Amino acid sequence: MTTMTHSARAFPDARHSPLVTAALAFLFWVLAAITVLAAHVALDPISPPGAVATKIGAIVVAAFLYIRLTARHCTVDHALLVGIAWLLLDIAAEIMTASHLGKGWFALTGTPMKPAVRDVLLLAWVAAPSLFARHPPQTPR
Repeated sequence: MTTMTHSARAFPDARHSPLVTAALAFLFWVLAAITVLAAHVALDPISPPGAVATKIGAIVVAAFLYIRLTARHCTVDHALLVGIAWLLLDIAAEIMTASHLGKGWFALTGTPMKPAVRDVLLLAWVAAPSLFARHPPQTPR
């Protein structure tokens, strides 16, 4: 009888457990990282500015999909935390890849030889999810 009085909440509207939230954030980071890596491999030799624009677009699209498909009513705090987690995952992936290859590898965050591009990519990783957060943080009463 309770199904008649209470409608089921859609997945993006429901509050998820921390483990599910972390898994979803990781899944969408993988999507963004693969797309950024593909743009790096395909476009960097042809057009570095086009590659940077494509990388930023891929990050923003992944952030949009994460927010709309999994956390539609998240706070800005949640979105910034996801962005910081994405940046930490980028750094960890680059460190592991560089140690495996034996040389520097900067496909996800940009090369240190171009600091302006690197700064823009780092900012994109952190800020992209918060672009789509709708609700301010709740203050306790």
